[in-house]
Amino acid sequence: MYQIGFLGTGNMGTAILKGILQSEMHSAVDLFAYDPSTEKMAELEKEGVNCCKSEAEVASSCKFLFLAIKPQMFDSVLPKIADAVTENTVLVSIAAGMGIDYIRSLTKPFAKVILVMPNTPLLVGVGATALAPDVSVSDEEFAVIRRVFDACSVTVLLRPDQMKEVIAINSSSPAFIYLFAKGFLEYAASVGISAEDAKTLFAQTLVGSAKMITDSGYDIDTLIQQVSSPGGTTLAGLDRLYAGKLTDVVNDACTSCTKRAYELSK
Repeated sequence: MYQIGFLGTGNMGTAILKGILQSEMHSAVDLFAYDPSTEKMAELEKEGVNCCKSEAEVASSCKFLFLAIKPQMFDSVLPKIADAVTENTVLVSIAAGMGIDYIRSLTKPFAKVILVMPNTPLLVGVGATALAPDVSVSDEEFAVIRRVFDACSVTVLLRPDQMKEVIAINSSSPAFIYLFAKGFLEYAASVGISAEDAKTLFAQTLVGSAKMITDSGYDIDTLIQQVSSPGGTTLAGLDRLYAGKLTDVVNDACTSCTKRAYELSK
Protein backbone atom coordinates (compact mmCIF):
# COMPACT_ATOMS: atom_id res chain seq x y z
CA MET A 1 0.00 0.00 0.00
CA TYR A 2 1.13 3.53 -0.78
CA GLN A 3 0.65 6.12 1.97
CA ILE A 4 -0.24 9.43 0.29
CA GLY A 5 -1.02 12.54 2.27
CA PHE A 6 -2.29 16.03 1.53
CA LEU A 7 -1.48 19.27 3.31
CA GLY A 8 -4.41 21.41 2.21
CA THR A 9 -7.59 20.37 0.43
CA GLY A 10 -8.50 23.36 -1.72
CA ASN A 11 -9.74 23.02 -5.29
CA MET A 12 -6.56 21.49 -6.66
CA GLY A 13 -5.83 19.25 -3.70
CA THR A 14 -9.41 17.98 -3.74
CA ALA A 15 -9.25 17.38 -7.49
CA ILE A 16 -6.14 15.23 -7.09
CA LEU A 17 -7.67 13.38 -4.15
CA LYS A 18 -10.83 12.64 -6.11
CA GLY A 19 -8.74 11.55 -9.08
CA ILE A 20 -7.14 8.91 -6.85
CA LEU A 21 -10.44 7.87 -5.29
CA GLN A 22 -12.05 7.37 -8.69
CA SER A 23 -9.12 5.49 -10.23
CA GLU A 24 -8.05 1.86 -10.09
CA MET A 25 -5.14 3.08 -7.95
CA HIS A 26 -7.53 3.65 -5.04
CA SER A 27 -7.32 0.05 -3.78
CA ALA A 28 -3.54 0.33 -3.46
CA VAL A 29 -3.50 3.62 -1.54
CA ASP A 30 -4.04 4.79 2.03
CA LEU A 31 -5.02 8.45 1.86
CA PHE A 32 -4.36 10.98 4.60
CA ALA A 33 -5.18 14.69 4.78
CA TYR A 34 -5.04 17.72 6.99
CA ASP A 35 -6.90 20.97 6.48
CA PRO A 36 -7.86 23.61 9.08
CA SER A 37 -11.44 23.39 7.77
CA THR A 38 -13.34 20.83 9.85
CA GLU A 39 -16.08 20.88 7.21
CA LYS A 40 -13.67 19.74 4.50
CA MET A 41 -12.23 17.09 6.78
CA ALA A 42 -15.70 15.73 7.52
CA GLU A 43 -16.47 15.48 3.80
CA LEU A 44 -13.23 13.64 3.06
CA GLU A 45 -13.70 11.28 5.97
CA LYS A 46 -16.94 10.11 4.35
CA GLU A 47 -14.85 9.21 1.28
CA GLY A 48 -12.56 7.00 3.34
CA VAL A 49 -9.70 9.50 3.74
CA ASN A 50 -7.81 9.35 7.03
CA CYS A 51 -8.21 12.83 8.48
CA CYS A 52 -5.33 14.02 10.66
CA LYS A 53 -5.34 16.57 13.46
CA SER A 54 -2.17 18.41 12.43
CA GLU A 55 0.32 18.98 9.65
CA ALA A 56 2.92 16.93 11.50
CA GLU A 57 0.55 13.98 11.89
CA VAL A 58 -0.19 13.72 8.17
CA ALA A 59 3.51 14.13 7.34
CA SER A 60 4.58 11.39 9.74
CA SER A 61 1.91 9.04 8.34
CA CYS A 62 2.94 9.20 4.69
CA LYS A 63 5.76 8.47 2.30
CA PHE A 64 4.29 10.77 -0.35
CA LEU A 65 3.14 14.19 0.86
CA PHE A 66 1.37 16.69 -1.38
CA LEU A 67 2.03 20.32 -0.50
CA ALA A 68 -1.37 21.56 -1.67
CA ILE A 69 -1.29 24.85 0.21
CA LYS A 70 -0.95 28.38 -1.11
CA PRO A 71 2.63 29.56 -1.80
CA GLN A 72 2.38 32.27 0.86
CA MET A 73 1.69 29.58 3.49
CA PHE A 74 4.93 27.65 2.92
CA ASP A 75 6.95 29.75 5.39
CA SER A 76 4.57 29.03 8.25
CA VAL A 77 3.46 25.47 7.43
CA LEU A 78 6.55 23.61 6.20
CA PRO A 79 8.60 24.07 9.40
CA LYS A 80 5.79 22.22 11.20
CA ILE A 81 6.49 19.08 9.18
CA ALA A 82 10.30 19.31 9.11
CA ASP A 83 10.86 16.80 11.93
CA ALA A 84 8.62 14.26 10.19
CA VAL A 85 10.47 14.45 6.85
CA THR A 86 12.88 11.51 6.47
CA GLU A 87 15.14 10.14 3.74
CA ASN A 88 12.12 8.17 2.47
CA THR A 89 9.65 11.07 2.31
CA VAL A 90 8.74 12.45 -1.11
CA LEU A 91 7.37 16.01 -1.08
CA VAL A 92 5.13 16.88 -4.02
CA SER A 93 4.65 20.63 -4.51
CA ILE A 94 1.84 21.99 -6.68
CA ALA A 95 2.58 25.62 -5.75
CA ALA A 96 3.72 27.99 -8.47
CA GLY A 97 7.22 29.39 -8.07
CA MET A 98 8.27 27.33 -5.06
CA GLY A 99 11.65 25.81 -5.90
CA ILE A 100 13.32 22.64 -4.67
CA ASP A 101 16.05 24.44 -2.68
CA TYR A 102 13.46 26.63 -0.95
CA ILE A 103 11.35 23.63 0.07
CA ARG A 104 14.46 21.93 1.44
CA SER A 105 15.41 25.06 3.38
CA LEU A 106 12.10 24.82 5.25
CA THR A 107 12.17 21.04 5.80
CA LYS A 108 15.34 18.95 5.42
CA PRO A 109 18.42 19.53 3.22
CA PHE A 110 18.10 16.01 1.82
CA ALA A 111 14.35 16.14 1.13
CA LYS A 112 13.15 14.44 -2.05
CA VAL A 113 11.01 16.86 -4.05
CA ILE A 114 8.79 16.64 -7.12
CA LEU A 115 7.54 19.90 -8.61
CA VAL A 116 4.13 19.65 -10.25
CA MET A 117 2.15 22.18 -12.29
CA PRO A 118 -1.43 20.97 -12.78
CA ASN A 119 -4.48 22.93 -13.92
CA THR A 120 -8.11 23.31 -12.85
CA PRO A 121 -9.57 20.97 -15.52
CA LEU A 122 -8.34 18.21 -13.20
CA LEU A 123 -11.63 18.94 -11.41
CA VAL A 124 -13.49 17.29 -14.30
CA GLY A 125 -10.87 14.62 -14.98
CA VAL A 126 -9.35 16.16 -18.12
CA GLY A 127 -6.44 18.18 -16.77
CA ALA A 128 -2.92 18.72 -18.04
CA THR A 129 -0.01 18.30 -15.65
CA ALA A 130 3.70 19.02 -15.96
CA LEU A 131 5.98 17.14 -13.55
CA ALA A 132 9.65 17.67 -12.68
CA PRO A 133 11.35 15.36 -10.18
CA ASP A 134 14.60 16.17 -8.43
CA VAL A 135 17.45 13.75 -9.17
CA SER A 136 17.13 12.34 -5.65
CA VAL A 137 13.69 10.91 -6.47
CA SER A 138 13.86 7.31 -7.68
CA ASP A 139 12.15 6.15 -10.86
CA GLU A 140 9.82 3.99 -8.77
CA GLU A 141 8.84 6.91 -6.53
CA PHE A 142 8.25 9.19 -9.47
CA ALA A 143 6.14 6.53 -11.19
CA VAL A 144 3.73 6.53 -8.24
CA ILE A 145 3.13 10.28 -8.46
CA ARG A 146 2.87 10.27 -12.24
CA ARG A 147 0.27 7.53 -11.94
CA VAL A 148 -1.74 9.78 -9.59
CA PHE A 149 -1.90 12.52 -12.21
CA ASP A 150 -2.44 10.12 -15.08
CA ALA A 151 -5.74 9.28 -13.37
CA CYS A 152 -7.16 12.78 -13.96
CA SER A 153 -4.96 14.40 -16.62
CA VAL A 154 -2.42 14.00 -19.35
CA THR A 155 1.13 14.27 -18.02
CA VAL A 156 4.41 15.61 -19.39
CA LEU A 157 7.87 15.28 -17.85
CA LEU A 158 9.92 18.50 -17.71
CA ARG A 159 13.08 19.71 -16.02
CA PRO A 160 12.79 21.64 -12.73
CA ASP A 161 14.20 24.76 -14.45
CA GLN A 162 11.25 24.75 -16.89
CA MET A 163 8.50 24.81 -14.27
CA LYS A 164 8.04 28.58 -14.18
CA GLU A 165 7.81 28.90 -17.97
CA VAL A 166 5.25 26.10 -18.23
CA ILE A 167 2.76 27.93 -15.98
CA ALA A 168 1.55 30.04 -18.91
CA ILE A 169 1.18 26.97 -21.13
CA ASN A 170 -1.09 24.79 -19.02
CA SER A 171 -1.78 26.28 -15.60
CA SER A 172 -2.74 29.91 -16.27
CA SER A 173 -3.88 29.30 -19.84
CA PRO A 174 -7.40 28.10 -18.90
CA ALA A 175 -8.12 31.66 -17.69
CA PHE A 176 -6.81 33.06 -20.98
CA ILE A 177 -9.02 30.63 -22.92
CA TYR A 178 -12.06 31.53 -20.82
CA LEU A 179 -11.53 35.21 -21.59
CA PHE A 180 -11.29 34.37 -25.30
CA ALA A 181 -14.52 32.36 -24.98
CA LYS A 182 -16.22 35.28 -23.23
CA GLY A 183 -15.79 37.38 -26.37
CA PHE A 184 -17.62 34.80 -28.49
CA LEU A 185 -20.43 34.41 -25.95
CA GLU A 186 -20.89 38.17 -25.71
CA TYR A 187 -21.06 38.38 -29.50
CA ALA A 188 -23.68 35.60 -29.54
CA ALA A 189 -25.80 37.52 -27.04
CA SER A 190 -25.54 40.67 -29.15
CA VAL A 191 -27.05 38.88 -32.16
CA GLY A 192 -29.83 37.15 -30.24
CA ILE A 193 -28.39 33.64 -29.82
CA SER A 194 -29.17 32.25 -26.36
CA ALA A 195 -26.35 31.92 -23.85
CA GLU A 196 -27.00 28.19 -23.47
CA ASP A 197 -26.94 27.51 -27.20
CA ALA A 198 -23.83 29.62 -27.71
CA LYS A 199 -22.03 27.93 -24.81
CA THR A 200 -22.92 24.47 -26.12
CA LEU A 201 -21.71 25.21 -29.63
CA PHE A 202 -18.55 27.10 -28.73
CA ALA A 203 -17.47 24.76 -25.93
CA GLN A 204 -17.81 21.75 -28.22
CA THR A 205 -15.87 23.63 -30.89
CA LEU A 206 -13.06 24.13 -28.38
CA VAL A 207 -13.10 20.42 -27.56
CA GLY A 208 -13.10 19.46 -31.23
CA SER A 209 -10.40 21.96 -32.15
CA ALA A 210 -8.19 20.67 -29.34
CA LYS A 211 -8.71 17.15 -30.64
CA MET A 212 -7.70 18.26 -34.12
CA ILE A 213 -4.47 19.73 -32.70
CA THR A 214 -3.56 16.51 -30.89
CA ASP A 215 -4.93 13.84 -33.25
CA SER A 216 -5.17 15.11 -36.82
CA GLY A 217 -1.45 15.04 -37.58
CA TYR A 218 -1.61 18.53 -39.10
CA ASP A 219 0.36 21.53 -37.83
CA ILE A 220 -1.41 24.67 -36.66
CA ASP A 221 -0.95 26.61 -39.89
CA THR A 222 -2.46 23.77 -41.92
CA LEU A 223 -5.42 23.51 -39.56
CA ILE A 224 -6.07 27.24 -39.99
CA GLN A 225 -5.93 26.88 -43.77
CA GLN A 226 -8.40 24.00 -43.72
CA VAL A 227 -11.06 26.27 -42.20
CA SER A 228 -10.25 29.27 -44.41
CA SER A 229 -11.82 29.30 -47.87
CA PRO A 230 -10.45 32.04 -50.17
CA GLY A 231 -12.67 35.10 -49.95
CA GLY A 232 -14.84 33.45 -47.30
CA THR A 233 -16.18 34.33 -43.87
CA THR A 234 -13.33 32.81 -41.86
CA LEU A 235 -10.67 34.86 -43.63
CA ALA A 236 -12.71 38.00 -43.06
CA GLY A 237 -12.58 37.29 -39.32
CA LEU A 238 -8.94 36.18 -39.37
CA ASP A 239 -7.95 39.44 -41.02
CA ARG A 240 -9.22 41.31 -37.95
CA LEU A 241 -7.37 38.96 -35.59
CA TYR A 242 -4.15 39.39 -37.56
CA ALA A 243 -4.64 43.17 -37.54
CA GLY A 244 -5.01 43.03 -33.77
CA LYS A 245 -1.81 40.96 -33.56
CA LEU A 246 -3.50 38.23 -31.55
CA THR A 247 -0.45 35.96 -31.40
CA ASP A 248 1.69 38.86 -30.16
CA VAL A 249 -0.86 39.58 -27.42
CA VAL A 250 -0.79 35.91 -26.38
CA ASN A 251 3.00 35.97 -26.30
CA ASP A 252 2.93 39.10 -24.15
CA ALA A 253 0.46 37.46 -21.75
CA CYS A 254 2.66 34.37 -21.43
CA THR A 255 5.79 36.47 -20.94
CA SER A 256 4.08 38.52 -18.21
CA CYS A 257 2.89 35.34 -16.54
CA THR A 258 6.40 33.89 -16.49
CA LYS A 259 7.91 37.17 -15.28
CA ARG A 260 5.50 37.18 -12.33
CA ALA A 261 6.39 33.56 -11.54
CA TYR A 262 10.04 34.56 -11.22
CA GLU A 263 9.08 37.53 -9.02
CA LEU A 264 7.17 35.22 -6.70
CA SER A 265 9.70 32.40 -6.80
CA LYS A 266 11.63 31.21 -3.76
